[in-house]
Amino acid sequence: MNSKVRVGLVYGGRSGEHEVSLQTAFAVLKAFDYDKYELIPFYITKTGQWRSGPKLKAPPGAVAELKFEPDAGAEAEQADALQPVVRRMSELASGENFAQNAIDVMFPLLHGTFGEDGTIQGLFEMANLPYVGAGVLASAVGMDKAVMKTLFAQAGLPQVGYRFFTRYQWQRERETLLSEIESALGYPCFVKPANLGSSVGVSKARDREELAAAVVTALRYDRKVVVEEFVDAREIEVSVLGNDEPRTSVPGEIVSSNDFYDYNAKYIDGKSVMIIPAEIPPETAQSVREMAVKAFRAIDGSGLCRADFFLRRSDGKLFINEVNTMPGFTPFSMYPLLWQESGVSYRELLDTLIRLAIERHQERQALEYGG
Repeated sequence: MNSKVRVGLVYGGRSGEHEVSLQTAFAVLKAFDYDKYELIPFYITKTGQWRSGPKLKAPPGAVAELKFEPDAGAEAEQADALQPVVRRMSELASGENFAQNAIDVMFPLLHGTFGEDGTIQGLFEMANLPYVGAGVLASAVGMDKAVMKTLFAQAGLPQVGYRFFTRYQWQRERETLLSEIESALGYPCFVKPANLGSSVGVSKARDREELAAAVVTALRYDRKVVVEEFVDAREIEVSVLGNDEPRTSVPGEIVSSNDFYDYNAKYIDGKSVMIIPAEIPPETAQSVREMAVKAFRAIDGSGLCRADFFLRRSDGKLFINEVNTMPGFTPFSMYPLLWQESGVSYRELLDTLIRLAIERHQERQALEYGG
């Protein structure tokens, strides 16, 4: 009987964060203990095709090795790749040779749309497979900033002023929306697609012309737009780990190289600075950690998340910005670095996330479903 835990890693995907996902997968695969785990890679192309690779016996040598090209003449099979992959996952989960072939847990390393938004989580639920991270609801809420803000408000978490609307509303009420935003939020303000990560499609608007252009940009990525009030603030982040009893890391601070922490500042220019731990008063750090757990529970989180805050410079007031249910996970990303400073190594994080996923799945298996 196989004593190793068999983990299926899913990465790539159709979102604009495809390349970020590959970097995350590469880092995770290099960090796993191959004496404890068997790793089976599942690569999703930018067009949504699923390709599974052979069991990995050692870490890959380069990111390029994570992409699996189909054999000659196999394009027809790949054209409807989802069904074979679902079938394979189901067979691995409950096939006749369960002990030899079972995937014990799936580990989605997908950022953004079609991976972090509850879609892949729903697929795993249908295949009855344990999986790392947030469930369907929490993943969807964690991606949709408008719904997230609504739940945060319900939980009594302080937030900066905001408005959200759909493409349909923009097309029919453009001038009314612009006037309302100007009155309620003022300038400058930030405009974001409601459902996207890594600050893709985010713009800072300083007047009505820039605001209108920013909305058009955001609508390229989603049908719903969020506009937020600007506050002169420091950006504080904290990592959360757990299921029903989540714990938090020390807080850290992001000092952006750009006007705000956009995609370029996060992934390209390499000039943004992470200060860990954040140089804030102990009582502020405690408030950050308590609010992070409250936000985690407000979305019914599980496994992990990173909670992001604004700390207003003028008076030290804290505002919850958002939670990220699948944060960047390379060894140089904020989430694992915060835990490293808190005494939890990268490899220990992986072990804990696997354990939490299996525990949550076992709990769900005990539920009774009407029929």
